[in-house]
Amino acid sequence: MKLVVFGLTISSSWGNGHATLWRALCKALVRRGHRIVFFEKDVPWYAESRDLTELPGVELILYPDWQAVRPLAERHLADAEVGMVTSYCPDGIAASELVARSPAEARVFYDLDTPVTLARLAAGEPVGYLPPQGLGSFDLVLSYTGGAALTRLRTLLGARRVAPLYGSVDPEAHQPTAPAAAYQADLSYLGTYAADRQASLEALLVRPARQMPERRFVIGGAQYPADFPWSDNIFFVRHLPPAEHPAFFSSARLTLNITRQAMAEMGYCPSGRLFEAAACGALVLSDGWEGLDGFYAPGSEILVANTTEEAMAALAFGEGEIRRMAARARQRTLEEHTADHRARDLEAALALVSAPEPDALAEEA
Repeated sequence: MKLVVFGLTISSSWGNGHATLWRALCKALVRRGHRIVFFEKDVPWYAESRDLTELPGVELILYPDWQAVRPLAERHLADAEVGMVTSYCPDGIAASELVARSPAEARVFYDLDTPVTLARLAAGEPVGYLPPQGLGSFDLVLSYTGGAALTRLRTLLGARRVAPLYGSVDPEAHQPTAPAAAYQADLSYLGTYAADRQASLEALLVRPARQMPERRFVIGGAQYPADFPWSDNIFFVRHLPPAEHPAFFSSARLTLNITRQAMAEMGYCPSGRLFEAAACGALVLSDGWEGLDGFYAPGSEILVANTTEEAMAALAFGEGEIRRMAARARQRTLEEHTADHRARDLEAALALVSAPEPDALAEEA
């Protein structure tokens, strides 16, 4: 198939989780014989931190202005099997209109931020990447989040067919590697600063650091404010390119996963970082949310904490048990959560487009 995607970014991993996911998924789709054309608006903040310029089998089209690139987008959609628009696409509304009128066999919307989308709708806030009429013009709506989110995409946004397409990992890019002194820690955390993750970050890392001054903690990411509550044993590493992620994850006894508030409340929302860390052989300490046990077994493949006391208890685990749990998580990741698995999930979801619509099936029954 030829897939034409209008997305946020694949060229820069700075301050977003979309790029790494798309790189892994595209590599897997290309291995399976597909071709991808990815349209990305060329904005300064990603241009200044661009860490990918080409990917075999993927045509990356960086454009400065929608009207200028629209004729090229129309030509690519003219012979595409799949036209796809993603959440946070800067020209999402215009791209959705173009895809809806295209001859593509499958017109798809992929919401990589479903709980955020739904929370904004509930609050009456504008969602700049959503068509004003909702998602009914798409043949298929994919969601990075499963569970109740799929029902709400139908009831609130008129999606006709929905399917989850969770995050994943490229095991070639994320695997155990030699520890790096700069990243060594008892507990590490890799993530862009987000206000709705701050309370959990303080409970699960900042306060344990204050109460355990003999331990070393490391935070890596971008956009952290000047008034962040640092302590002497919390070390900061500014934005890390994806190539450094394996060393980061491999250098800590435990690494922390924190889910954004809207996603944690919705559940069934594993982040890409969760799979990446596990693939690198790190034992993940995660906040708890509904559906987590469908991806990793708490207490056996992953540790779960929602309080400072629970985080400190996790840090008290012995090295042998940490290694055993981490090994089980890595094996589970390779068996269920790689980009190759998600590429097959995408193919299966696209096959739904040629099937009778849900309403028709219900009428036949």
